Amino acid sequence: MPKESFLVNRIKSVGFALRGAFLLIRTEASIKIQVFIAIVMTAAGFYFEISNTEWIFQIFAIALVLGIEGMNTAVEKISDFIQPEFDVKIGFIKDISAGAVMLVSIAAAIIGLIIYLPKIL
Repeated sequence: MPKESFLVNRIKSVGFALRGAFLLIRTEASIKIQVFIAIVMTAAGFYFEISNTEWIFQIFAIALVLGIEGMNTAVEKISDFIQPEFDVKIGFIKDISAGAVMLVSIAAAIIGLIIYLPKIL
């Protein structure tokens, strides 16, 4: 069997990643809320005509929240697969993962306040 080229392999990898992103958005309630917030904040960025630097911070914050939420979902799914029954150690792992989402969400909210409060007030 011939080995696939680097380019073909990368294209397949991108396809798997896109499929994963769509599965995440389609199946997880928390990510749906976060995608909605991201859309609202993007619209706010256009409405308030935020600067390029503010766009960089906003996009980074949105991407970080969505990415960490995706990792949290993966940790939860793997944990449930490994141990479907309640387990204190698995619960600890899942709590840490959820805590990471909370931390980046708080940071993203602070970034949003720094960008938009002066424009609103």
